[in-house]
Amino acid sequence: MFEGRKIVLGITGSIAAYKAALLARLLVKAGAEVKVVMTSSALDFITPLTMSTLTGNPVHHQFSKADEGTWTNHVELGLWADLMVIAPLSANTISKLANGTCDNLLLAVYLSARCPVFLAPAMDLDMFAHEGTQHNLNLLQSRGNRIIEPETGLLASGLSGKGRMAEPEVIVSKLSEHFETGTRFKGKKVMITAGPTHEPIDPVRFIGNHSSGKMGYALAEVFANRGADVHLISGPVNIKIKNPQIRVTRVTTADEMNMVCLDDFANTDITLLAAAVADYKPENVASEKIKKTGDNLTLKLMKTPDIAAGLGKQKKNKQILAGFALETEHEVSNAIQKLERKNFDFIVLNSLKDAGAGFGFDTNKVQIINREGKIFPYELKGKSDVATDIVQYIEANFNV
Repeated sequence: MFEGRKIVLGITGSIAAYKAALLARLLVKAGAEVKVVMTSSALDFITPLTMSTLTGNPVHHQFSKADEGTWTNHVELGLWADLMVIAPLSANTISKLANGTCDNLLLAVYLSARCPVFLAPAMDLDMFAHEGTQHNLNLLQSRGNRIIEPETGLLASGLSGKGRMAEPEVIVSKLSEHFETGTRFKGKKVMITAGPTHEPIDPVRFIGNHSSGKMGYALAEVFANRGADVHLISGPVNIKIKNPQIRVTRVTTADEMNMVCLDDFANTDITLLAAAVADYKPENVASEKIKKTGDNLTLKLMKTPDIAAGLGKQKKNKQILAGFALETEHEVSNAIQKLERKNFDFIVLNSLKDAGAGFGFDTNKVQIINREGKIFPYELKGKSDVATDIVQYIEANFNV
């Protein structure tokens, strides 16, 4: 499974760094080419000589070697890799990754990487459980990074709890699963909508909503990482796509999104409508900024196109069409009615009453409801994990 695969192994300052030697050995033995990047703190725990000997490649830990007049091309390393794994990952580096800090070579390679990134935290139990660490991990997950959960056991502090880096064999298994699923949707065309739409009132104002687009973007990454040809149709959000195989069309209004969806739908195998499309738009858009001249302003609104219903009418038997429902009351019954009206194969329901779910959060708590009304509930998770659950539901319940 690793034959010919190119892997960047990042090592940070942790007593668990000794496990990185076995991890590198297992990956090389399985056929991978491994290049190691270390932080300066990691050098206190394991030597570059050890890692270089095990991988057969030079170890990188600084941007340049002045005495040799050489420079390490971090961009080249980031583009070279099929996968990047940081193991062990310290709390300090977790914080830097989450905040986009770039003060060492490993962080520069991470920011340049276009491949999937796996993170294996290692630290004391209280550090791992701290709200700041958990917030940063959730943030990293929401950006498409995969977290390999630490194990529970005896720690270097002498305490016992969750914080031990996953064993190298477990990490290898997780990476193997990634490559095995990397072709699951090969040849399949997937269309995903994401984010809000902005319906202009005048040149500076619009009608919109609080959708962040994170759920749709997470779905796009999961499908692309499984080999799908993904077309992401995105409303106005500020999210970076990591997988270069994802084709992105950026739109602003519901009319624009509708046109792109109608153009592409006939050629798609799977369509997931995760965008929060505005239901109404101003009937007339002012050509100049509306001045505040009175106590009241009346806007006459008209309906925007019902993208989901339009696609549902065109859906062929072999196509999979699904949507999302965000409800505040009578959640399940409203979701089922929407599923039937739009001719969905299933609907993903989340409620604004659930803490940590809905607009703006890095987490989500959903229920999947199928055409027979059967409900599949899931726990609160990072949106990347929720996206994985949705994709796995499709794998298990449809002939794809």
